[in-house]
Amino acid sequence: MTPAASPETVLSVRDVKKYFDVQKGLFGRRSGSVYAVDGVSFDIARGETLGLVGESGCGKSTVGRVVLRLLEPTGGEIYLKGTDISKISRSEVRSYRREMQMVFQDPYSSLNPKLSAGGLVGEPLKNFDEGSTAEIKQRVVALFEKVGFKPDAMDRYPHEFSGGQRQRLGIARALALNPSLIVADEPVSALDVSVQAQVINLLIDLQEEFNLALLFISHDLAVVEHVSHRIAVMYVGKIVEITDTRALFKNPLHPYTEALLSAVPVPDPRAAKDKIILAGDVASPINPPPGCRFHTRCPYVVDRCRVDDPPLQEVAAGHRVACHLREPGSARTTLAS
Repeated sequence: MTPAASPETVLSVRDVKKYFDVQKGLFGRRSGSVYAVDGVSFDIARGETLGLVGESGCGKSTVGRVVLRLLEPTGGEIYLKGTDISKISRSEVRSYRREMQMVFQDPYSSLNPKLSAGGLVGEPLKNFDEGSTAEIKQRVVALFEKVGFKPDAMDRYPHEFSGGQRQRLGIARALALNPSLIVADEPVSALDVSVQAQVINLLIDLQEEFNLALLFISHDLAVVEHVSHRIAVMYVGKIVEITDTRALFKNPLHPYTEALLSAVPVPDPRAAKDKIILAGDVASPINPPPGCRFHTRCPYVVDRCRVDDPPLQEVAAGHRVACHLREPGSARTTLAS
């Protein structure tokens, strides 16, 4: 995608952590923690899409929920248009809800089956007293048209829509309050491949029209490549690499990113592509190992990797990576070389 034009930062996440207690025994005694998100930092500008990728269980969906304060952060700071919303009360968070919305993975479970489609999309407008009944209806009609529905669809109920149509309803609902930030958590993973492209292209068009900041969470690198201006790669609760989309696919600098990209299917069956098969076990988020969390699987591991946790640092313009082999001044440019 073409880089976002606006430099205005909508979301700044600084060293955010989210730990969950592990409880054992009859009385639920705390026996440890799950380090689901462990010191994540990134920015998203107005009109920009940041793709957040990684294997299932790496913490990427937890990041999205913490950013929106659907889960309480354990530590760190979350700035929405310059205001730190990480430590304000739940009642105060409500006033910021109009600025940040979410598109969920499963559109059916996120929609109230008792409400009509028009009622679902109009509900946020009613909750925030956004005009009279007639004005809200007019706004809902406009939103329906934006996502490709005719006004008569307002009277139908969620079970009467297909999966792709329900996701379009979820997008219309997220847009109702004209937010600055939308978090899309695996928005197409539950849809048929034939429908995925329609929903993705709709998101791209609406983002450009409304100049939204979009955090797009997915495990599918091919989808993320199509949607995102920049991509952040997560592994066991940490971001290990972040850069613009073209640079990531052309020159991945972290061994985990390299392995992920090697697994992306190539449309041309004649194109030769060597997959990187990772040996070893995935580090546990309950008891993460010392040093780099990827060292248990890394084909380039050295002794330092087992002891020192590499910081996420800039090694090229706009390209940050957490790898000891990529520290500034290193002569190595391609790990596989």
